[in-house]
Amino acid sequence: MFKKIGPGVLVAAAFVGPGTITTCTLAGVGFGYALLWAMLLSIITTIVFQEMAARLGIITQKGLAAIIRNELKIPWLRNLLIFIMLAAIVIGNAAYEAGNIGGAILGLEALFGEGQGTFFSWLIGFCAFVLLYMGSYKALEKIFISLVMLMSISFVIAAILTQPDIEKVISGLFMPSIPENSLFTIIALVGTTVVPYNLFLHASLVSEKWKSAKDLNAVKLDTFLSLALGGVISMAIIITAGSYQNMEVTNGLDLARGLEPLYGEAARYFMGIGLFAAGITSAITAPLAAAYVASSCFGWEKGLRSFKFRLVWGFILLIGVVSQTFRFQPIEIIQFAQVANGLLLPIVCIFLLWVVNKNTIMGSFKNNKWQNVLGILLLALIILLGAKSIVTVLG
Repeated sequence: MFKKIGPGVLVAAAFVGPGTITTCTLAGVGFGYALLWAMLLSIITTIVFQEMAARLGIITQKGLAAIIRNELKIPWLRNLLIFIMLAAIVIGNAAYEAGNIGGAILGLEALFGEGQGTFFSWLIGFCAFVLLYMGSYKALEKIFISLVMLMSISFVIAAILTQPDIEKVISGLFMPSIPENSLFTIIALVGTTVVPYNLFLHASLVSEKWKSAKDLNAVKLDTFLSLALGGVISMAIIITAGSYQNMEVTNGLDLARGLEPLYGEAARYFMGIGLFAAGITSAITAPLAAAYVASSCFGWEKGLRSFKFRLVWGFILLIGVVSQTFRFQPIEIIQFAQVANGLLLPIVCIFLLWVVNKNTIMGSFKNNKWQNVLGILLLALIILLGAKSIVTVLG
């Protein structure tokens, strides 16, 4: 089974980052198990569009940004979309990288105590640099499988230790409700899971592992299993936090601390390990996705060991480490990136739906009727999400 697992694991690790953990924690603390259905809907949406991106990647053996560049024939539209892609993913991931490294630091602080943030920041940056500089997709894949399994075991055990009410968990999953003041949290749960840069990352990574349409079934299995596992991790965090009512929690470290007096030292350690794994995987995938997008947009030489490719991810990683070290929060850049992402996600999903229906590109592997129906329904949700994201930032 593990031989068939591949890029999907990196995508799952990318969306289960510090932002997802914080959002899931706040959803659980604020509303118990009531918003589990929103996470389930997010995972279904993610699987549908990531499968399209992965299928496009393996059939064309090109990255999504390269296909956009080739297929859009109107120069001004193509240039505008390339600008939005670079703004949302390259600039955006540079702005978010400090948060990814910060998430890993929170995990280490839960395990080893606070007060060593600067040392932890450079240690995490160095580990990420070594893994990316190796330039081996197979090595990255093995490490990510290990980290995602570690994350899964950690968060699931933490959830089990809280002895959740199974009936309420099932009700929260399959009986949608919108408790008072929960709308922003629902939007945040979807927004932190359906991430535009993962579409680009997935389309590029499948061609690193698989080279033929014969491997399409393996691609689909990998996408479904990996993203479903990412969903289980996110739900486990909501369930864990759901047992932690009426206390002030702002991030995963607060939750890890709070679990100790209630459920013993083991719960804090499992949360800490999970936080660390989530932070370091996102700290690696964010620069990687940005490098793939920049390479495709500018038509650079393809390959993990290309000098320009390394230059992009190295710059983003350095920005993240330095920002975290000096506690610098580039608020204006983050807001700009959020607007760009809010614009990019619906546009790319519309383009993706269009291109996976083109005979000239996909041939017999284009979307069937039911894939299109489901894609269009979920696209409406994504457009709403993108609009809300932009309005929230501008407001």
